[in-house]
Amino acid sequence: MTKSIENKLTGLGKDLVRQIKDGKNPNVEIPIRSLSNIKFDKKDNLLTLGDQVSKRYFFNVAHAKKFLQTTLVASFCKELVKQGIHASIREAYYSLKRSIGNTHENTFDEQSESDPVIVDLEVTLDILREQLHLNADRSGVAAGNVIILDRGDTINWGKLGSGGWSVPSNVEDIAFKKVKAKFILVVEKNATFDRLNEDKFWKKHNCVLIGTHGQAARGTKRLIHNLYEKTKLPVYVFTDADAYGYYIYSVIKSGSINLAHASQEFATPSARFIGLTMRDIDHYGLQKYTIRATDSDIKRAKEMMKYPWFQNKEWQHELGLMVKKKIKAEQEALASRHLKFVSETYLPEKIRKKDFLP
Repeated sequence: MTKSIENKLTGLGKDLVRQIKDGKNPNVEIPIRSLSNIKFDKKDNLLTLGDQVSKRYFFNVAHAKKFLQTTLVASFCKELVKQGIHASIREAYYSLKRSIGNTHENTFDEQSESDPVIVDLEVTLDILREQLHLNADRSGVAAGNVIILDRGDTINWGKLGSGGWSVPSNVEDIAFKKVKAKFILVVEKNATFDRLNEDKFWKKHNCVLIGTHGQAARGTKRLIHNLYEKTKLPVYVFTDADAYGYYIYSVIKSGSINLAHASQEFATPSARFIGLTMRDIDHYGLQKYTIRATDSDIKRAKEMMKYPWFQNKEWQHELGLMVKKKIKAEQEALASRHLKFVSETYLPEKIRKKDFLP
């Protein structure tokens, strides 16, 4: 794998040299990452990138700096892969930031310039950022009867106390040695993860517990995907009853607009939504513990109702109820019944009845 990645990066450079020798204006062809070039594959339940591309030319005043930035990032990544070391995207920015010649022009002024170029390179070469040895901040936690091998270290997720195993930004080197579970439960909130972990939900119900801390980071999405591919266990996603929670679920299931080019590597199309839902508010007597939806919440819900991947009747009904009632509810609202209600009643009942949304 490492050699093939290095070869792709080298191939990019050789192609540019070949264009120069042929007397052409050297350019890099980059697939367009915009909503207009995103498609939804109904058969596979995945967001995918269309075939629209743009070209970034060296001899073009509007393109020249981006062209330079692209080659700088590619060269930096080649050295990382060749040396077998990793760098954060923040380190990459500082490593490549410098003044150009005797000018006051910088290669990069802000990290907001280098980050998109990294994604451009990722989609152009069809190589994950993580495989280019670039890492971001870690976010995510896991617990369960799972033993992994992580760069030579054997780690048991079931013996890490209250904190659980911190999911790294890059999970490409992680191998699953043992997984004993009936399903994978993914939860949005840290507080919910902590409650379920303290109650040993994963041990009592023989599952793998993964917390995303809001929108799942790339490493966490990749971990869920890889764990499913390894085990084929059912994946259940538990978020707040609001548009943003629902979107967190859809990203785990079908991918995101920003990562449509890599949905097959990050998404888990078989995932099912286990709650919280608008119907749960009435069923579990949470009416007094809802929150008034903001204009932003309602706008977001209406936008999502137009997305192709939310067109089934169940999600149209769920989002429609939120718009109509103008309310939302957090996972923690279940604590109004009692602190262990979520682990002792709500989730076991939902799983037993298979009360899921697609």
